[in-house]
Amino acid sequence: MAGSSDRWIGDRRSRVNRRTLAERRAAAERRAKKGSPAKVERREGRERRAGQRRSGKDRRSEAAWQPIALEQAAAGTFDDSALVAAAIDAREHARARFSGFKVGAALETDAGFVITGCNIENATYGLTMCAERVALFKALSEGHGVFTRIAVVADTNDPTPPCGSCRQLLWEYCGDVDVILANLTEVKRRMRLSELLPLPFDVRLLE
Repeated sequence: MAGSSDRWIGDRRSRVNRRTLAERRAAAERRAKKGSPAKVERREGRERRAGQRRSGKDRRSEAAWQPIALEQAAAGTFDDSALVAAAIDAREHARARFSGFKVGAALETDAGFVITGCNIENATYGLTMCAERVALFKALSEGHGVFTRIAVVADTNDPTPPCGSCRQLLWEYCGDVDVILANLTEVKRRMRLSELLPLPFDVRLLE
């Protein structure tokens, strides 16, 4: 029985591996065509931004290393309501009994999937995990690899940006994604990750 089970698991993994990225994108495109024109437009926008990141034009540009003051970035006019709503829902699951500061995050993939996360605190504080990293690690562990935007929500008047560790990890695995900062009622700021991390340490310095 154990050998049969191992073969079944191996066959399942082989079938999953044979489903290429192109096939997954084709399936996402078919699903999007069945939706509304607005959904198709958002999908095309995601594909355009994902294509820029894959080409390296924005993530590896030296311009991304130039410092930009946080105050210079104004909220955009993009439709981020659905992504922010997902982050608000995720925030309700936060484990923040020590600080009482709950944060929710929602990370969008190039195929339109949304993976959420919330902050999870620990009595030692040092082991606390931010909402952004929870969402990122979940997404990576589920096989996602190309991302377009992330929404971060906290119950604050001012925008609550990702901490330094989160910025570094988002840059490493997401590139120069759009970052939407919101509270429970409105979007406060919309910016690129390169504005939050103007001089990143990455693989370019290791080559």
